[in-house]
Amino acid sequence: MAGCPMYLKNVTTLTYDRERCSGCGMCATVCPHGVFSIQEKRAVAGERDACMECGACMVNCPESAIFVKAGVGCAAAVITVMLG
Repeated sequence: MAGCPMYLKNVTTLTYDRERCSGCGMCATVCPHGVFSIQEKRAVAGERDACMECGACMVNCPESAIFVKAGVGCAAAVITVMLG
């Protein structure tokens, strides 16, 4: 995750239910900022503040263990600030 931008602190909508995780690794594969990794046959959500809320992890999770409101929260706040 080196070099990934940190957005606003503690505003991400990303939630993860480790108990539902099958350890397939899709979240780690599709996350552009490396928020997820696989440890001990389960996904681990690392630095949640690096989440850009694109929704790729949620859409690709076969167990529905991940939820994120794509386009809201941190990502939307950054875009809103940039647009004035």
